[in-house]
Amino acid sequence: MEKHDVVIVGSGLGGLVCATILGMRGYKVCILEKNKQIGGNLQTFVREKVIFDSGVHYLGGLLPGQNLYQIFKFLGILDDLKLQRMDMDAFDIFLLGNDDKEYRIAQGYDNFIEKLSQDFPGERHVIEQYCAKMLEICEQFPLYRLRDESYFEKIDALEMDTKAYIESLTDNEKLQAVLGGNNALYAGVGGKTPLYVHALVVNSYIESSWRCVDGGSQIARLLNKKIRSYGGEIKRNRKVVKLVEEGGDIQYAELENGEKVYGKYFISNAHPVNTMDMVVSDKIRHAYITRLKSLENSISTLLVNIVFKKDSYPYINSNYYYCDDHRNIWNETAYKVEDWPTSFAVFFSASSKSEVYADGATLMAYMRYEEVAPWADTFNTVGHESDRGELYKEFKRRKAELLIDLVETKFPGLRNHIHSYYVATPLSFRDYIGTDDGSMYGIAKDYTAPWKTFISPRTKIPNLLLTGQNINLHGILGVSVSALVTCFEFVDRKELVDEIRNA
Repeated sequence: MEKHDVVIVGSGLGGLVCATILGMRGYKVCILEKNKQIGGNLQTFVREKVIFDSGVHYLGGLLPGQNLYQIFKFLGILDDLKLQRMDMDAFDIFLLGNDDKEYRIAQGYDNFIEKLSQDFPGERHVIEQYCAKMLEICEQFPLYRLRDESYFEKIDALEMDTKAYIESLTDNEKLQAVLGGNNALYAGVGGKTPLYVHALVVNSYIESSWRCVDGGSQIARLLNKKIRSYGGEIKRNRKVVKLVEEGGDIQYAELENGEKVYGKYFISNAHPVNTMDMVVSDKIRHAYITRLKSLENSISTLLVNIVFKKDSYPYINSNYYYCDDHRNIWNETAYKVEDWPTSFAVFFSASSKSEVYADGATLMAYMRYEEVAPWADTFNTVGHESDRGELYKEFKRRKAELLIDLVETKFPGLRNHIHSYYVATPLSFRDYIGTDDGSMYGIAKDYTAPWKTFISPRTKIPNLLLTGQNINLHGILGVSVSALVTCFEFVDRKELVDEIRNA
């Protein structure tokens, strides 16, 4: 009977980073992935020779010395990544309702202040105050800055509402909207999302913003190569249905086909609720499971992935965020179905084929799981193909056309350049990523109960640990840091942090 040092459930970024770090330390690691493709939100797909990202449309913090740069350098994948730095003066562009102006967000704090002050000339002091607060909050999270200090210093931003804080800075409603305008990056909700979430996410992109040329799945492929070089393995099409505890520890993972995979330690990269559903043990308290199930997940989305006619539409090295009413910027997740869509984001695909023309773009709009509930009992992935039926196809077509119509109001003539498009709904996210409701960012953070939404990597079963976007923070950087927290259970904390900082 083969027994691995560490068995990891799920090959999302958290699982891949854990496997790489533990492989470096001599642990023999086995990752079990239910899908054909590894990577979780790093997965890409190809339509008519155009590469689309499923979840990672841009990265931050990738200049020398910045946090994600140091982590990727330490993992040994940085030099092989194909990256493109986004527009220095406009990595994000905000579009507001009937306002024809484009509000540009620049990289680098000095540049950020300078460019935004040109749009709001009487508000420079407000913009400076905002930036100072973002930096102050980031310094209060030592691990985010790759410092070996206490997990959290005293942080007032844990219990501050992002919307309320931004509104406290200025009465200028359009500046308020611009400062919070890319809250789709974390599914921000007014009266709920803590200021620290906003600060840690936004800071990373202000420091430096990048696109992965030909898709983010290259991150997963490079980590896979590293894992194998350390003697680890990734088994695809292996769905774990049980984690069986005997004698106080998890002994094996049982797969859908009945196979048992034994290990000394187990790390689950799945959503904590889904993980607890797998655990066969009386060691996990019912109160803990009840608490996990009481936590609200962030909203899902609908994506329209456009294939452009060849050499037809110019490549734009910026992202666009739109809201139909600047006063509703923090209320978009509560849209009325009959009014959908009221907001959108546009991400252009960076391709090695051309820097002049775009071969594809992704349109994104919030969508609640309830809209696809009629097809909740269906399941469809590349490995398990199934037809959800004509009504579902018509639903996707109708929603896609509504979203394209709205995008056309700000990108006139866009439709004329579309060769074809492909639609992903909350069901696509559910089936490929593994959250029950297709949530984009896992458990939603709440400033009124911040500690309730922090999930420890430890469980009541000593050899079962958790990792992924629900442990610390979502996104490429957040999940990478979460993986470090999980690995601290195996590796000396100070030693690992020092190695990353000095990579």
